[in-house]
Amino acid sequence: MKQPERDLEKAAQAKRITQTLYQCYGEPHWRQPLPPLDELVSTILSQNTNDGNRDRAFETLRQRFPTWEAVRDAPLEEVIDAIRSAGLAQQKAPRIQALLRAITEEHGRLDLDFLHQFEAEAALRWLQQFKGVGPKTAAIVVLFSLNKAAFPVDTHIHRVTRRLGLIPESANAEQAHQLLASYFEASDYASAHLNIIRLGREICQARKPKCSICPLNQDCAYYRREDHP
Repeated sequence: MKQPERDLEKAAQAKRITQTLYQCYGEPHWRQPLPPLDELVSTILSQNTNDGNRDRAFETLRQRFPTWEAVRDAPLEEVIDAIRSAGLAQQKAPRIQALLRAITEEHGRLDLDFLHQFEAEAALRWLQQFKGVGPKTAAIVVLFSLNKAAFPVDTHIHRVTRRLGLIPESANAEQAHQLLASYFEASDYASAHLNIIRLGREICQARKPKCSICPLNQDCAYYRREDHP
C-alpha cells in the first residue's frame, strides 16, 4: 500500500494537536497489551459498544473456553451467549468463529505471534486479508499488540480530524488511515490516537460539539466555519 507524500503543513498541525492534547490530558495509557490473536478478537468485540462491555465479554469468552480452538469449534449459540454483554452477539459470534477458521486454514494454527517478525505494513496486509478485519482493527493489533507503527482511525478520530480540517470531509476510512499515518509522527501514534478519542467522546461529540471549551478550537476549520467568536 503506497503511502501518500507527507504534507508538511498538515504534519505541523498534527504535531500541534498531539502536543495540545498531551498538555490537556497527559500521557494516555492503553490497557495491558494482549497477544495479537487476543487483541484481534477483543477489537471485534469492541465494535459498537463501550470498553467495559467489551472487557466483560472477552473475560467471559476466555473463562468458558480454554483455547481459541475451543471457541472456533464450539456450538455457535454457546459463543453468542458468552459474548452477549458486548452487544450484537448474533453478528459478532459467527464473525469471530469464521475468522478463527480462516486463520487456521491460512496459517495452520491459531497463533499470531509470528507477526512480531513482520514489518508494520506487512502485518497490516496479512491481517486485512480476512473478512471482517478492516484497517482500524488491523491497526489496533499492529500498534498495541505488536508495538509497530500503525495509526488506527475509529469513528471519533474520523469525525474530529475532519472537523479540524486535518483530512478532507470526503476522506473515507481507508484514506483517513493513510493520511493520518503520514501526518502524525510514528512515536506519537498511540498518544494521539487515545487522546483524540477522548476529545471526541467528551468534547467534539457528533451532535453537539462543545466548541467553546475545546482546547483545539483555534486550530479547527469547523470552529472557524461556524463563526464562533
